[in-house]
Amino acid sequence: MELIDRYLHAVKFWLPKAQAADIIAELGEDIHTQVDEQEHELGRELTSEETADLLRKRGRPVLVANHYLPQQYLIGPLFFPIYKFVLKIVALCCLVPWVSGWLALIVASGGRDFHGWVVRFGSMGSSLWSTAFLSAAVVTMVFAVLERAEAKSHFMETWDPRKLPPVRNPRKISRSCAAVELAVTLVFAVWWAVNLSSAVLDLPFARITLSGTWTYFFGGFLAVMLGSAALAAASLIDPHWTVRRATAKLLIDCAGAALFCWLLGVHIVAGIAAPDLTPIQAHELADAINLWAARVMPSGLIIGVIAAAVNVHRIRRLRMGDQGRAGTVNGQANGPTPYASPLP
Repeated sequence: MELIDRYLHAVKFWLPKAQAADIIAELGEDIHTQVDEQEHELGRELTSEETADLLRKRGRPVLVANHYLPQQYLIGPLFFPIYKFVLKIVALCCLVPWVSGWLALIVASGGRDFHGWVVRFGSMGSSLWSTAFLSAAVVTMVFAVLERAEAKSHFMETWDPRKLPPVRNPRKISRSCAAVELAVTLVFAVWWAVNLSSAVLDLPFARITLSGTWTYFFGGFLAVMLGSAALAAASLIDPHWTVRRATAKLLIDCAGAALFCWLLGVHIVAGIAAPDLTPIQAHELADAINLWAARVMPSGLIIGVIAAAVNVHRIRRLRMGDQGRAGTVNGQANGPTPYASPLP
């Protein structure tokens, strides 16, 4: 019985002192009863190995003691889904600025200083991890406090179903947003047509001469803006997304992004003339503008890819919704599926 006493002593170590004696007495009585039943069946005393097997089936002392303790959580099942959601948002808020800063360094270096931006990548990576761990620790502490507060006040149980947010229709387009988009696009299109139709821009402080490809950019951007205005007007008339309308939005956004990236990469500024600039300084300024425009182009490309991905996701979601509704309508029209009834 020494093995049982050692087992009970190990369990007692993990129990609160106020209840330890009663719990150990109950547990010891249960174990001794089980030993007596097995000895009665075998007609002899249990060996040390058989007693060890019996205690092994009971479980480790810390786990057995845990069954007698109130269940405690740092963050319990009530708050854990919200906790995971907040952690994802925090991770996104830490990761996006870090990636954007890293890409900005690459663009600023023109991709030439490979060793330099790799070193910067490492230093930024260490700061990212420290910021991420600190943010995760703060979020965990906040939810741990909420867990303790809810256990005392049960504030999560007092809520009003009438305050739940309305179900959002993914096909619905806000008429107010469509009206603002239409007005802004038309105003900008008029300003674009009036002020930027010429390849020579007369500014109060300088005259900027654009390259011969500006005519194509001017017409292309004007067409994109008119297409966006037409799409916004259609949304005012019928404020619902369709696959055709989402596809048109995708094409317009892709065309605008392609034109913008092309504009940044073709050295659009041919020359600059200003009273305070010498010809050499004007030439250097034009080259600097074209150089920085080319370095910004990867960022424009990333934004264009993100916009295209959002539109593709919208088209996919609309098509899945159309297929689901078509299946429902066909199922209702054709009646229930002719499964064989198990009843006679």
